[in-house]
Amino acid sequence: MDIFKILDELKIKYDVLEHQAVYTVEEAKQLEDMIEGLGCKNLFLTDKKENYFLLVLEENKKANLKELAKLLNVSKLTFASEEALQEILGLEPGSVTPLSIINDKENKVLLIIDNDIVDKKILVHPNTNTKTMSIEFKDIEKFIEHTNHKYILYKE
Repeated sequence: MDIFKILDELKIKYDVLEHQAVYTVEEAKQLEDMIEGLGCKNLFLTDKKENYFLLVLEENKKANLKELAKLLNVSKLTFASEEALQEILGLEPGSVTPLSIINDKENKVLLIIDNDIVDKKILVHPNTNTKTMSIEFKDIEKFIEHTNHKYILYKE
């Protein structure tokens, strides 16, 4: 899917920075002086029943998977496999982004969004870790709605 084409069709504004591939939050942090927005951590998670979740947090926060599992009423959360990431979201490690739900045709992934980013401009990858986009969260919501996905807000 061409993310840029979809964003343009939805009349969503964004800025883009092209760069060498980044694989970690620490590597991505080095780009923040070059593009406006709050860095995010995107974690692709699963439970024992193979339910999938995409947790989007401010980059400096730690995910409390035990607490999150309780909130979601699941027994235990772990990181999903690279195979599941490829099969469900069509991504390689380091490219996870809320925009990747466009590839989740079976609607298997529930988005969990950090409450502290909802009124901010955030940095996300457009399904590749060689570009970073700056986009208002309200426009991410518009995109989520377009994909027929749901999200829940998470307050740490």
